[in-house]
Amino acid sequence: MMRSLFAGVSGLKTHQVRMDVIGNNIANVNTVAYKSSSMTFASLMSQTTQKASGANSSTGTGGINPRQIGLGVKTSAINTNITGQGASQSTGNPFDIMITGQNFFVVNNGQENYFTRDGSFYVDGAGNLAMTSTGYNVMGWQVDETTGAIKKDTVSALRVMNSANMSYPPAATTDGYMSGIIDKNDTDVTSANGRVVNFKFYDALGYSYTAKFVFKQSDDKHIYSLELDKVVDSEGEEVMVKDADGKEVPLASVAGVFGDSGRVVEKESKLTFDKSKYVLNGDTLQTTDNPPVTLAKISDIKNGTSSLKDANNNEISVEEQLDNLAKAYGMEGSSEEFLNLAINTETVATNPPVYKSIREMIQNDGNLNALGTAEVKDANNQGTGVYNIAARKFDGVTIQFDSANGKFIGINGLATQQTAKLNLGGLGEGNFSDIEIDFSTISNVDNKGTSTIGATNGKDDEFNTGSGRRVGAMIGLSVEQNGMIYASYDNGMTKLLGQIATAKFANASGLEKLADNLYSATLNSGLFDGVGVDITAEGDYMSTGQLEMSNVDLSSEFTEMITTQRGFQANSRIITVSDTLLEELTNLKR
Repeated sequence: MMRSLFAGVSGLKTHQVRMDVIGNNIANVNTVAYKSSSMTFASLMSQTTQKASGANSSTGTGGINPRQIGLGVKTSAINTNITGQGASQSTGNPFDIMITGQNFFVVNNGQENYFTRDGSFYVDGAGNLAMTSTGYNVMGWQVDETTGAIKKDTVSALRVMNSANMSYPPAATTDGYMSGIIDKNDTDVTSANGRVVNFKFYDALGYSYTAKFVFKQSDDKHIYSLELDKVVDSEGEEVMVKDADGKEVPLASVAGVFGDSGRVVEKESKLTFDKSKYVLNGDTLQTTDNPPVTLAKISDIKNGTSSLKDANNNEISVEEQLDNLAKAYGMEGSSEEFLNLAINTETVATNPPVYKSIREMIQNDGNLNALGTAEVKDANNQGTGVYNIAARKFDGVTIQFDSANGKFIGINGLATQQTAKLNLGGLGEGNFSDIEIDFSTISNVDNKGTSTIGATNGKDDEFNTGSGRRVGAMIGLSVEQNGMIYASYDNGMTKLLGQIATAKFANASGLEKLADNLYSATLNSGLFDGVGVDITAEGDYMSTGQLEMSNVDLSSEFTEMITTQRGFQANSRIITVSDTLLEELTNLKR
């Protein structure tokens, strides 16, 4: 009689424990990454009233099974569904991270490592990635400063926002390329001013500059001159440097800064001196007025110093004198182009041409007498003031295309040369670097009279290598699926800051639950080696902007609650019925 009472009591106690487990599951239905628990029952010991006996062949009787009376129930195990993946909840917070798979985040309270599936993180005041709930540091691997790659060593706190990471250092441009089409019918390319192509680049301090290149067509419509016209800073001011004499000169005018000096392309054109308005008396350009007005002196232009004054006794600068000279030859506003015009000074037709530019006539000869060899004569053998210009000299390179298919052939007639160097190293304040410019992808085909040629800093590759950059300020952080943390900067660069490490256990169910969604390793779960594993090693991954929800199934929990309630109710009836029987027993004696 007493056995049933104790069996009923054990049933009540065990069902109460089961109800406790169910209640805890339901209470944590909205806890981030909570793993539900379940309980299994096991029978308590049994009292044997008769042992089993075997069959007796001599008497012909069979065996007898044992007679046992159970003494109740007990808790067999409380299991955690730790491998059950919870649903994802989108938060939009880039530091909310969900693990898909069997791995755990590693966090540290300053003394000991713990493990969690709760990926609700933030960046604290010290720049460390930490748990929102406890402030424990998220552990991971650091970046090797030598290689820039992740060094998988003992995990440490991930400090993602320190002073070194808040900005990205500047770098000088070392590479560039031109791409697009040069159309031979483009009026810009065929004009005296040419087609201007801007190339933006950076110095080592991150300051930006623009090199202005000019494409001009030669008589051979598949050969083009390319020269550096000027270099301007971000304010549009031309960059000046000091020459060997300490005099400030435009950077683009420095000998050898781009291509070769005195390179020639054939360019048949006419140059006309206006005899009705001007007269050139040896060294002096004067008007035909009476009295004449002196506008320029060849010696002033050659020496770079002015000796002329106007009617108001104001100095006429060398630049003004040069402009007046160009105007007299019909090239007003194109002084530089005027100086580059060249004639063939070789009189024997069978000999190769020898070209002399107007610049060389002024600088070397101190006069323009050599132009006389190209002047057209009239029937009376008198000069007409019209000169046959055979070529144009310039500082730069020639770009040549295949006349059959319009493909780029090479630079300066060399099929093996596809790049030209902008020799800036050592100029200015020493912050420039030489820049190698690639022309291999440009072409010379019909594009309805419009050229699309353009220049870009960096190599034409996936990473835009050698593009240079200004200093960049951090504008964002992102976490990849493998846990790598990258910073992005407003200069277009990204930087690897570290990688979130994870832990994986042979028996994750053996982990011991702690408060605040934490677990600690036990002997039965397997110990953490201090290094951790890459989450993607076995196909698991992280998702940002999401949190893992509880894996509690409310429908199952309510069903379990009903069976637990009925079980508890039935066990209580055992006690009440047993009590009634005991009451009847005591009532036998009245």
